[in-house]
Amino acid sequence: MEGTSWFSSILGNPFLRGLLIGLLIAVALWIRSVFKIRQISAETKKLREHLHTKLEIDSADNERRKREAEQLKSERDNLRNMIQVLNQKSGKQEIRQAQIYQKAAEIMFEKSPGFAPAWQITLKEAEEEMRSAEKGILPFIKRMTSSTGSTAPAQQDKPQAKTLELEDPAAS
Repeated sequence: MEGTSWFSSILGNPFLRGLLIGLLIAVALWIRSVFKIRQISAETKKLREHLHTKLEIDSADNERRKREAEQLKSERDNLRNMIQVLNQKSGKQEIRQAQIYQKAAEIMFEKSPGFAPAWQITLKEAEEEMRSAEKGILPFIKRMTSSTGSTAPAQQDKPQAKTLELEDPAAS
């Protein structure tokens, strides 16, 4: 009974009772914090793995985009070089010059038929239009359709614009 009296005397002392209750609460909070720390570290590890995976995917995607951009640039340069080579072939320059003259004649007949200085101005306009047409696909299509499709209605409306005849200076 002496063992129980010692225990009861400790529980009877208010300071020791408060100290014991405080220690129990501290131990309970410490145990709870240990579990929380383990849970948070597990979440942190999971988030780091997720972030690492996401960064790897983004990196791979960026590399793929860079390769595609480089490939498109090289294809663009190859096509540009091909166009220059095709323009340099014999016959291509003559066809291009004929298209310029056709376009200039159409513009001249619309503006002022029979006026020689207008021919020079419209020829320059047509050359500028052909230069701009060589810079893209839509102007190229416009050039192709306007040189074939727009002459038929203009010829029906204007009989004098049907043919362009030049006088031979040697014949006079």
